[in-house]
Amino acid sequence: MERDEIECFLLLADELHFGRTADRMRLSRARVSQLVQRLERRVGAPLFVRTSRRVALTSLGRQLRADLEPHHRAMEAALTRAVATARGIDTVLHVGFSNPLTGEIALKAAEALRVSHPGLAVEICEVPMSDPFGQLRSGAFDVQLQEYPVREDDLSGGPALIAEARVLAVSSEHPLAARESVSMEDLAGVPLLTIEGELPDYWLEHHVPTHTPGGRPIGRGPAVTQMQEALTLVAGGRGALLTAAHTTTYYTRPGIVYLPFVDAEPVGYGLVWRSGDGTGALEAFAGATREVAGKAAQADRQPALPA
Repeated sequence: MERDEIECFLLLADELHFGRTADRMRLSRARVSQLVQRLERRVGAPLFVRTSRRVALTSLGRQLRADLEPHHRAMEAALTRAVATARGIDTVLHVGFSNPLTGEIALKAAEALRVSHPGLAVEICEVPMSDPFGQLRSGAFDVQLQEYPVREDDLSGGPALIAEARVLAVSSEHPLAARESVSMEDLAGVPLLTIEGELPDYWLEHHVPTHTPGGRPIGRGPAVTQMQEALTLVAGGRGALLTAAHTTTYYTRPGIVYLPFVDAEPVGYGLVWRSGDGTGALEAFAGATREVAGKAAQADRQPALPA
C-alpha cells in the first residue's frame, strides 16, 4: 500500500467525512475519493459505506483500521524522531497558554513529545489576561496557544486548531438567569466586565464588544486582570462576563449562571510566535498540538452513547 492511501484511509476513518479529510490532507475531495477507491480495489472489498447523509466503516474497514493504526503511529513516531535527531532538537521550549482549555491541550502535546522527542523539554505557563503578547515579545515564551484573532505585525500564527462556543456568565439573581439562552443583542441590557491592561483595540473589541450587531451600545462593567476576580464580580452582580464555553466546566461555582448564545461567533484558538523565530522545536510542538487538538475536536463531534 502507498503511504498516501494509508494516511487517507486512517484520516477518513477518524473523520467519517470526505470534506474534513480533504481539508486535513490539503487535497481535493475528488483526490480523497480516488485514494479510497484505489485502496478498496487493492483490498478487493469496500472499506466504507457511503450515503448522501453519512459515511461509515464496514466491518472489514474497522478490522483494517485496527491492524494499521498502531503500525502507522509507530512509523510516524520513528520518522519524527529521525527528523528531530537530524535537526538537533535538544532544548527547552517555553510555551504559554491562555486558559484551562489551551493549557490542557499544551500539556497533552508536551506529554506526546516526551516520547517522540526525548531531548526536547517543554515548560508551560499561563499567559496573563491583561498582557496577552508581552511575555512572548520579551522572549519569556517561545510560542503561545491562545485565542484568536491576532493581528500583530511582529507576530505570526497558524490556522485555528480548535473552536468552541461562547457563553454569558451572569449572576443567578440577574433577570437573564431565568433564560435558557441569550443573543448578542441581549448584551445591551447588561454591563460587560472588561480587561485591564494595554490591549490592542481589535483584541478588546472582539472579546468585550462595545456594540451589539444591531448597533446598540453595550455598557462597561469593572476592569479585571484575573478570571477568579471576574467571577467574583459576576456573582456579586457587578456585571456579566462574555467568555468561552469551557468556563462552564472549569469554573463552576455558586451564584453564577452560564447562558449559551444562539448567535455568537465561536472562539478560535491557535499558535502564535515571534515572526522569523521558527525552529525545529517549535515545529515539533506545533505538530503535536495539531494532533491533540484534532483528537479533541473529533471527540466533541462524537454522538453520546445511549444509556
